[in-house]
Amino acid sequence: MSGARVHGFTDDALSDHDAVAVADLIRKGEISAREAADAAIARAEKVDPELNAVVFAAYDRLEPATVDGPLAGVPTYVKDNTDVRGMPTNHGTAAYVGKPAAKDGPYARQYLSSGMTVLGKSKLPEFGLNASTEFADAEPTRNPWNPEHSPGASSGGSAALVASGVVPIAHANDGGGSIRIPAACCGLVGLKPSRGRHVDADQARSMPINLVSECVVTRSVRDTATFVAAIERDWRNAALPPVGLVEGPANRRLRIGVLTDSLGGVSADAETTAAVADTATRLEKMGHDIEPATLPVGDEFVEDFITYWGLLAFFAGALGKRTIDKEFDSSKLDGFTKGLASIYRHRFHRTPATLFRLSRVKKAYAGMLTKHDVVLSPVLAHSPPKLGHLSPNVPFDELLTRLRHYVAYTPLNNVAGAPAISLPTGATADGLPIGVQISAAHGDERTLLELAYALEQDRPWRRIQDTDKERA
Repeated sequence: MSGARVHGFTDDALSDHDAVAVADLIRKGEISAREAADAAIARAEKVDPELNAVVFAAYDRLEPATVDGPLAGVPTYVKDNTDVRGMPTNHGTAAYVGKPAAKDGPYARQYLSSGMTVLGKSKLPEFGLNASTEFADAEPTRNPWNPEHSPGASSGGSAALVASGVVPIAHANDGGGSIRIPAACCGLVGLKPSRGRHVDADQARSMPINLVSECVVTRSVRDTATFVAAIERDWRNAALPPVGLVEGPANRRLRIGVLTDSLGGVSADAETTAAVADTATRLEKMGHDIEPATLPVGDEFVEDFITYWGLLAFFAGALGKRTIDKEFDSSKLDGFTKGLASIYRHRFHRTPATLFRLSRVKKAYAGMLTKHDVVLSPVLAHSPPKLGHLSPNVPFDELLTRLRHYVAYTPLNNVAGAPAISLPTGATADGLPIGVQISAAHGDERTLLELAYALEQDRPWRRIQDTDKERA
């Protein structure tokens, strides 16, 4: 690998448009949905041999959108842990071979209400458990900004496809950072909504504590905002305040708490800390009050989260034949999944106490948000690592240690059920993206999107196609 950026941007029907612009062109008749899909397919065929982000392509049997939604005709991919009719779902594992789904899953139906055209499925690591889209016996998914590096996970395939320009928007979900982590690694906008904001997928409904939020990764704030408003038209949880269509910054002065250190003695590296500090300075210049924040949980949270992480891995393996596929072979699970399951077997007696403590995190988090309107922090403790650093083939104890020193900031919001957004405000000296996270109170996605608009307008996000050394 040369390390040069990989992208498919060219002068075609998609150009460098975001999803809202593509939908508008289709609505006006200036391009057709078929032309948009064909352009995306051509881009995928150009870049995916190197990025390895597509697990299933439906290019030869695309179905026209049947819904005239706000994003009608925009090409997209769905993450391969969500059922779409006629496409297999494999959850990133070699333990079974998925069969075409007979119908759309509960969340897929809501996703498709936006009117988008699904081109296929995007890759994720096994059951979305790892923070890098790497596999035990297959080629990894690569970061378009530098293919020697990880695109994050678990929505790594979706992030690679959006960052490289194949599609402007793709499905992602987040059970411990899996929207925000790949967004940070690939220079994208990644919103993790509040628990209850959307229709839950089947696997989320079965969790003792539902950690999973569904949304998208995009290259513009307005695409994320438009998508959130679109699915709210399909179904809205009456227990949450509506988000509506957020179209720009708000004229409000906010109290913004800032975190740089996390639990377990983890501190962000110098470049990440600098990106957070720079973002704080920009927000202060906009008139917001910047103040230090402290975490509402202690180090015990880390061990509780790992125990719960292990519970999910354990049940994926132990119940695979019953809940996933009768041909499921747990011996083919990767070393990381097996290691997490082993942790849970040794800790299963702690399950009641673990669930009790985790159930109290929502209240503790809410207490932090009585002191601040939002909290600014890193997404990750360091920049995207080189591929191999988080491979499932790394000895388990070492891999878990590496993950603890990398995924240090995102799980809190999953347990609390609170919204958070990753924004691409920083970069390393060698050009890799750095994301910062802004977290808000449960149900307050609107404030996050308004702040995201303000930061994007103040300093537009870096574009992968700028100052790029084109490949021969």
